[in-house]
Amino acid sequence: MRAPAPPYRGEGPHALWHVSEDPSLTRFVPHRAKTALTAEPLVWAIDTRHLPLFWYPRDCPRCTFWAGERTTDADVGRFLDGDRTARVHVIEEDWLARVATAELQLYRMPPETFTESADTAGYWMSGEPVVALERRTIDDLVGRHAAAGIVLRTLPRLWPLWDAVVGSTLEFSGIRLRHARPRDP
Repeated sequence: MRAPAPPYRGEGPHALWHVSEDPSLTRFVPHRAKTALTAEPLVWAIDTRHLPLFWYPRDCPRCTFWAGERTTDADVGRFLDGDRTARVHVIEEDWLARVATAELQLYRMPPETFTESADTAGYWMSGEPVVALERRTIDDLVGRHAAAGIVLRTLPRLWPLWDAVVGSTLEFSGIRLRHARPRDP
């Protein structure tokens, strides 16, 4: 299992969340995700510690990373500006305006039927239909990153950084990378 991300400012208590741009959801039914870790139909959720990985419009490609126990001092210096407690999120610069103006819905899920994914820290799944306990609306996602102490950077293309991060000793999560600009030839 991947090491969990470090805490962030204002994190709040542990809970399970589903993030969407759709404010009309109430009931979540298991389905097969396109890039899921399993072929089994599931309802997916993310825990509070990893919720910032989803402070983006759904299709926004992002590269996120942090130090774990096995991360070398050299990689902390190279990627985290020497700060072993840092969390860094990187998006393509073309997405920044959409991130800045997006409004997201956070659906708090009842934990009873969820189990944590054995492969990835922070992801939870349920094979049963789930009714959300509450819905919260969030916006100002750029400001939310700053307030949480999470570094948000932009690059023209994610692939060179992503390849370097994957080849490093960092812990990481890449989400919606299929929507990233193509690799340079």
